[in-house]
Amino acid sequence: MNETIATSDIASMPGPMARVRSNASRMLRGIRRTPVACIGAVTVGIIVLVALTAPLLAPHDPVAQIAKPLLPPGTDYLVGTDEFGRDELSRLIAGARVSLYVGGLAVLIALCLGGTTGVIAGFYGGWVDDVTMRCMDILLSLPALVLAIAITSVLGPSLTNVMLAIGIVYAPTFARVARGPTLAVVQVPYIEAARSVGASNLAIVLRHILPNISAPILVQTTVSLSTAILTEAALSFLGLGTQPPTASWGLMLSAARQYMLIDPWVAVLPGCAIAVTVFGFNLLGDGLRDLLDPQMRLL
Repeated sequence: MNETIATSDIASMPGPMARVRSNASRMLRGIRRTPVACIGAVTVGIIVLVALTAPLLAPHDPVAQIAKPLLPPGTDYLVGTDEFGRDELSRLIAGARVSLYVGGLAVLIALCLGGTTGVIAGFYGGWVDDVTMRCMDILLSLPALVLAIAITSVLGPSLTNVMLAIGIVYAPTFARVARGPTLAVVQVPYIEAARSVGASNLAIVLRHILPNISAPILVQTTVSLSTAILTEAALSFLGLGTQPPTASWGLMLSAARQYMLIDPWVAVLPGCAIAVTVFGFNLLGDGLRDLLDPQMRLL
């Protein structure tokens, strides 16, 4: 009878996917109730939608020279053409895909490198914590953009190297964000209880550490997406990122420097696209911070 009750109790417990769906639904309800997060989520959602449907939304091939150069906005070309006669609107839409692709993968690299390092340092402590975090402090002491420029200069200009450089630059931030909560979680009694019943370190990290430190990491991921997109635009502006003829907002800004007095639209529009994207991700990150941080909700 006891075995039957225990089995039924275990069967009635929500599984991992059910808990994930429940947490996601609560977060969505919270975002709708938080104006800052709602505005950021709508902005980011529109940009992501544009990036995903770029081939369908772009009226022309973004690399095809189809008209006279530097045409003003009009009925044929809504925002004009660039210095090579390419449709500016099509390049703006294609640039959204490049920026989100590079920014997303770069942040994923930073999350994997830095998050793993921070969890290991906080979980084991001692000399492991000292050595790893001192290495992270050395990277943090260097200006992020200068370090990214140095890495891409050594590796060579390409999208892959830009993603790797941005990932390395922002890994120390994720390490510090992951280490702090991990140090707090490993002190709670249920971690000792898990160890006493023979749970492995990997099982403790996956089942107890990561779920409890996911909130600050999620907020940091959202904020880092904005800075990664901005860094990618800066590297492309300097000629170390996206290479012609691929459409990139930073590359478009770099090419538009010579024509700002003749046709300011070629510089204003990509600059506005970068600003709106960074603004949206920052608003979403601030909203998630207020939503997930109990102390911020009490202020």
